[in-house]
Amino acid sequence: MRITPPLRRRGVSAAKAAAIGGAALLAATACLDGGGSSASDKVEITWFVGMGAGSDAPTIPAQEAVVEEFNASQDEIELVLDIVDADQAPNILSTRIATGDAPDIVGPMGIRGRSTFPGAWLDLTPYIEENEYDLTDFDPALVDFYRIEEEGQIGLPFAVFPSFLYINLDLFDEAGLPYPPQEYGAPYVDADGVEHVWDIATMTELAKQLTVDAEGNDATSADFDPANIVQFGFGNVFADIRAQSTLFGAGSLVDDAGDAQIPAHWAEAQQWYYDGMWTDHFIPNGPYGDSDMLNAGSWFESGNLAMGYTHLWYATCCMAGFEGTWDTAVAPSYDGTTTAKLHADTFSITKDTEHPDEAFEVLTYLIGDAAETLTQTYGGMPARISLQDGYFERVGAANFEGQDINWDVAVEGMTYVDNPSHEGGMPNFLESEAVLAEYATKFNQEEGLDIPTELAALQAELQAVFDAAE
Repeated sequence: MRITPPLRRRGVSAAKAAAIGGAALLAATACLDGGGSSASDKVEITWFVGMGAGSDAPTIPAQEAVVEEFNASQDEIELVLDIVDADQAPNILSTRIATGDAPDIVGPMGIRGRSTFPGAWLDLTPYIEENEYDLTDFDPALVDFYRIEEEGQIGLPFAVFPSFLYINLDLFDEAGLPYPPQEYGAPYVDADGVEHVWDIATMTELAKQLTVDAEGNDATSADFDPANIVQFGFGNVFADIRAQSTLFGAGSLVDDAGDAQIPAHWAEAQQWYYDGMWTDHFIPNGPYGDSDMLNAGSWFESGNLAMGYTHLWYATCCMAGFEGTWDTAVAPSYDGTTTAKLHADTFSITKDTEHPDEAFEVLTYLIGDAAETLTQTYGGMPARISLQDGYFERVGAANFEGQDINWDVAVEGMTYVDNPSHEGGMPNFLESEAVLAEYATKFNQEEGLDIPTELAALQAELQAVFDAAE
């Protein structure tokens, strides 16, 4: 059974969609297929998509094909695809869990998505053991990544999205500036051959030279006009306060006692970002970032950003409009430590599933037989070691024909992942994120803020939300 796209987008459940189909559909699904079991005899497993990649139109046909192939491969399970709009997915899933209509499988879903529903996921440990499921094709560290204290093994590795710097080579060439390093630990060598530690300070100076106004003055010039910037040096693309701050090191807004905190290095990060937007002008502020000049948020794709820091998924989801040549570079260090934040997606089974054994069979299909198709569809690097060879060649051929992209930077970045994750859980998660969104709006849109004061207020607001969860 397949839900039609309009119903899927509204989040209509598989059962409701079947009812809408009417008598003709019921008659069709009751027929025997080549002597096999009737559809009514099959266990229905619902695959809920929207908590991560997969709700955008270009990805839907591949997911539908995976469902068709699975259903054709056996006669005991009917897999049903349930795609909802990503913006509405958390609320829809919350409602369905609360009303006893939880889907069986949710994914692909990142750390943030799982953190939104603490305690909602099935511990896979007994099903792995009972089925003697082979984990040797995964890095053990990635398997452990999904083993959560007091919750168990809530997922298995599927796709990873390392982060790195996207470098607009044309803008560097125009400015006569050497490119940033492509090896972790290597220095930045300037135009005079002088070596500099590749850290936040070095990147800041480089970004200022690459920020240009309409008259061609860069941000280091006394004649620079911050009201007429046409090119920016650096931007952390599609990043909230936690993702931004992780460039200065891993951290959490929740301390060991469960209270709200602003780690000292994250406070320094926020001051750096704010100064970069409103004082030194090498980072887009809210008005610039939302403008057509910077593609209304997809900054690097606009061609007017020299260095964009984000994840691997950006290369496949958001570079269609980019014109020119680009390459990768490593994340800069801060205070002697380098951190390259990681996004990692998986599929999880809800605790409320009535068919955990069948759901586990589907889950292992999605991260097994269908993994190559789905990782290419979502733009992720396969977590399966056996699928990693040739992955980047396929990505390059499909999206960046004729360009020589150094993908080793992405792979090496996984050595420097953030732990704890910047997408980790917070008490009263959705309300906490709403507080962070309000802070971000003010941070991005208003000049002249006192950042220590704003962060103190943010901590107090988060604490109130944390306390309300108890």
